[in-house]
Amino acid sequence: MSEVRAQKPPPGKWWTPPFDPRFPNQNQTRNCYQNFLDYHRCQKTMKRRGKSAQPCEYYFRVYHSLCPISWVQRWNDQIKEGTFAGKI
Repeated sequence: MSEVRAQKPPPGKWWTPPFDPRFPNQNQTRNCYQNFLDYHRCQKTMKRRGKSAQPCEYYFRVYHSLCPISWVQRWNDQIKEGTFAGKI
């Protein structure tokens, strides 16, 4: 019988986002979507100001942790096509 070892995340990285009091429910769909929007808004704002987009990394990690990959891919495709329903 082989031994199974739990993999630890690299230092400074986490797998589960911290609690967000705006989304206290078990269903985190709204949290996923809001962090996706916040990431893209942050990117847009930082690019417009000519600053580093490093602070936006938080939103990126949160939505990548919460959102199914298929949703993110579909939303990114919709953004490229100009058909995304959210306001970025």
